[in-house]
Amino acid sequence: MEDGTLFRGKALGITGTIGGEICFNTGMTGYQEIYTDPSYHGQIIVNTNSHIGNYGVIKTDEESSNVKIRALVCNQFSQTFSRNVADSSLQEYFQKAGIVGISQVDTRQLVRHIRHKGAMNAIISSEILDEEALREELKKVPPMSGLELSSEISTPAPYTVGDSGSQYKVAVLDLGIKTSILENMAARDCYCKVFPAKTSFEEMQAFNPNGYFISNGPGDPAAMPYAVETVREVLEADVPLFGICLGHQILALASDIPTYKMHNGHRGLNHPVKNLITGRGEITSQNHGFAVSEADVNKSKLVEATHVNLNDNSIEGIRRKDRKAFSVQYHPESSPGPHDSRYLFDDFVELIKTSL
Repeated sequence: MEDGTLFRGKALGITGTIGGEICFNTGMTGYQEIYTDPSYHGQIIVNTNSHIGNYGVIKTDEESSNVKIRALVCNQFSQTFSRNVADSSLQEYFQKAGIVGISQVDTRQLVRHIRHKGAMNAIISSEILDEEALREELKKVPPMSGLELSSEISTPAPYTVGDSGSQYKVAVLDLGIKTSILENMAARDCYCKVFPAKTSFEEMQAFNPNGYFISNGPGDPAAMPYAVETVREVLEADVPLFGICLGHQILALASDIPTYKMHNGHRGLNHPVKNLITGRGEITSQNHGFAVSEADVNKSKLVEATHVNLNDNSIEGIRRKDRKAFSVQYHPESSPGPHDSRYLFDDFVELIKTSL
């Protein structure tokens, strides 16, 4: 690890060397959804659940077209699986995807270390066993702060999801979108056209959408002025807008609210959030290492907080006071995770409906 800490274990996946930002996810299930989530692009994932791979993998659990994590760290890695309908073992899945990993690591000790020291870069190797050589390789890994990654994993060309005869049309800015988000839109009578990350407002507006969606994704939101400018233009047009995760951070930046890198982020399936509008609590699925400035939201004349994290009081949702725009930091599509927050998709459709 970047601070010199070293862990040894047993190799999994392919033989190789890979570096990235190391972070942990506290979910006890849903590992395939985690590994295929584009928001994890550039990161080494530590699974805190002690057994990984024991139910194999299946195509329908994928959140994108391929594995997006850089590498995996876990405790017990199962070469066999118990689910009869699974397509293959996780080991075979990682071999096809070219993923490096390490098992038989004391992940409780590792997670406690990350919680204390904060997220940092790390490197895993099953071919370079010299510590000094690995440290030199680790120096070449760029820090997550200031890193723009969405354009690397966004769709290269526009595509559509849903029924073209649907009642509502939604233009989606793909910063690293999950499949289940689009499925939730389509299930609510939305015909979505998904555009590459650097698409202009004019090009998306040519689709004549009833609303705009700004997706989740990886990297530092402050390194994405192109997306911030696009969202500013959407806000100027006063069209319904909904953002999730990175999309939430981009809406904040477009509203002159800065973002910051968190100590170790929120990644898991059981984060408690309070809806400040209804007063109700939600158990949420989360994956983010950056957040919106609480102080700047509280003093803003344009933005108000709608949701807060009950663990640390960080901002989990905002809405514009002068526009039809809102966003949340967590993942209401909840794949994997509890479905407490899927009402937000209904809220977006209702906002579109009342704007027609």
